[in-house]
Amino acid sequence: MRNYIALYKKVILMLLLLSHILCSCSSETEAELENKVSEDDVQQELEKTLTIGIGTEQARGDTLETVITEVDWKNYFDGINGSAVIYNPSENNYQIYNQEMAFSQRSPCSTFKIISSLIALENKVIILDESIRTWSGEIFWNENWNRDINFEEAFRTSCVWYYREIIDEIGKDTMQKELNKLHYGNCDISDWEGYLNTNNNNRALTGFWIESSLKISPKEQVEVLERIFGEHSVYSQETQNSLKQVMLLSEGQNGDMLIYGKTGLGKSHGVTIDAWFAGFADTDDERKYFCVYLGETNGKDVSSTKAKEIAIELISDLERL
Repeated sequence: MRNYIALYKKVILMLLLLSHILCSCSSETEAELENKVSEDDVQQELEKTLTIGIGTEQARGDTLETVITEVDWKNYFDGINGSAVIYNPSENNYQIYNQEMAFSQRSPCSTFKIISSLIALENKVIILDESIRTWSGEIFWNENWNRDINFEEAFRTSCVWYYREIIDEIGKDTMQKELNKLHYGNCDISDWEGYLNTNNNNRALTGFWIESSLKISPKEQVEVLERIFGEHSVYSQETQNSLKQVMLLSEGQNGDMLIYGKTGLGKSHGVTIDAWFAGFADTDDERKYFCVYLGETNGKDVSSTKAKEIAIELISDLERL
């Protein structure tokens, strides 16, 4: 160890001397410069180096190996083409049903309201006490959208026109930066207006997140949620609490377990091709993140309501084990 420290000292001394030469552009000799670099300078740099090294080794030692367990949950799906992912960050363990689908990227649809709400809250595009937006008067198919509406109501009724306005106010640059930070799927917002959506041509009801350019997999969904709500989250506690409040389900609770989530549904030519329910469940001692995805299946009920039912049943059954 002493030999390593001596070597470190020599390296640090050389780096400090080089720094002095570059900064001063001086003609002083190496001996003169060496006299200017005190033993304290070397010791301080040495301590920094050793501290960084120790910290790195500790971090490596504390990192749990990722475990992916393939499970057979087909009975929950009743013949529907789908996938489920449950992630326990305390054990770094994934339980996955239908891995091929779990790793395949699809349109997030209204599950993206979690992300657009997060970004809007953090960037003060949504201010809770001033979140009411004025209805244009256009009659939409969902009667709950045909009125002035606030943030909580817009999230719970999945009001697309409200979020179209929110996302336009966030803007392309901020949205791209935030999605890159979250590592959100393919991070592709190139079809900002949603022209690729073949199910709807109403500007108020289309966007890059609805059967368009943005894609994400079920496994990536749980990882993004953990980045938002996990212990190393970079987002303010105020934003997290506001988001949790609107994500909390009033139904489907099991004892002391609380379930948070958001549905999503996408169609093509009138046929449901993507149905989601993504979120997390809290108990007294742990948090698990989950995502259930359903794809197009002939003759079956493919809906976000069904995805939510499957997720709640799965989480509840696992909690009882």
